[in-house]
Amino acid sequence: MPLSINLNSFSYKKEGIPEDNSGNGGGFVFDCRFIYNPGREEEFKSLTGKDEKVIRFLDSRKEMKDFLVNVFNIIDPAIENYSGRNFTDLMISFGCTGGQHRSVYAAEQTLNHINEKFPNVKVTLTHTVIGKGFGFGK
Repeated sequence: MPLSINLNSFSYKKEGIPEDNSGNGGGFVFDCRFIYNPGREEEFKSLTGKDEKVIRFLDSRKEMKDFLVNVFNIIDPAIENYSGRNFTDLMISFGCTGGQHRSVYAAEQTLNHINEKFPNVKVTLTHTVIGKGFGFGK
């Protein structure tokens, strides 16, 4: 059975780190709060990390680019190792203050990275805050 990755974005303030229901007891948790929050800018408040304006903003941030390079350098060997050892589950989560901008963007970028680099891995992406219909963007 191929490796399945449960990829999440979440809010530290609203709900905390998502629970791992696979039975493994957890996985990688990455904190995006050190990256400047687009939600502090009026034009981004009602948008999410899936909206083009926010994507362009975060794409332009050096700290976000460096952060994702470091994340990929951590998760890639784990994905290779877990796949080679026939592990079935891995959880990767990204948190920020509100679970709307930075964590959503980072999870989306990670989804794209994994799909491109590891096409045989099944990834399920859950945006725990925007998926609850709080009325933001897409």
